[in-house]
Amino acid sequence: MSKYGHNPHDWFEAIVNKIGGQDAAERFLRNELVISEPVRQWRMENGCIRFSVTSNGTVGKDWPVRLEGKSFRVGKYAKQVFGSSDFKSTNGITTEIAVLPGSLFADSDRITANIRADAEKRTFEKPNAEIACLIREKFTDEDIEAMGLTWIIAMHEPIKDSDGGPRLLGASRGSDGHWLGADCGRPDGGWDRGSGFAFVVP
Repeated sequence: MSKYGHNPHDWFEAIVNKIGGQDAAERFLRNELVISEPVRQWRMENGCIRFSVTSNGTVGKDWPVRLEGKSFRVGKYAKQVFGSSDFKSTNGITTEIAVLPGSLFADSDRITANIRADAEKRTFEKPNAEIACLIREKFTDEDIEAMGLTWIIAMHEPIKDSDGGPRLLGASRGSDGHWLGADCGRPDGGWDRGSGFAFVVP
């Protein structure tokens, strides 16, 4: 049964309300209002999530300001990564991204070294660290959820935090806000099933 009930009248009422009420419905019937399906900015291809991002020249120290100005939350380790000289920015470069869903790996095998090995077999390459920021800006939490993920980790060359620990940047969704964070980038680091791993398609 539909969540709108058995009665088609209830469906029609729900549709009218969804498009903006009686006035909007009349405009639709007069061909003055067009209703279209939302365009999804990603696609599934060979078991991977595929999309492209374009760099904008934002340098490391400016990313926290830019993201927080758009109501994203930036983790403390991510801010340390942004302050590193190893964080490099580009401008106007469009990159095709493939995200390997965590569900492709058995729970016991879902470690960084195995994920990188799988990506190498697919001829995928390491992304620039800024890719994580571009992904965070491109997709809402609802988009990431629609992908079946809780977060997307950019599998760049790890960048050390202030304590010398290797970090990978990632975009995540959660009840406490939409985040750009950084997690451990050790080869033996494990990940949960809801993680996705972003690489570059050559």
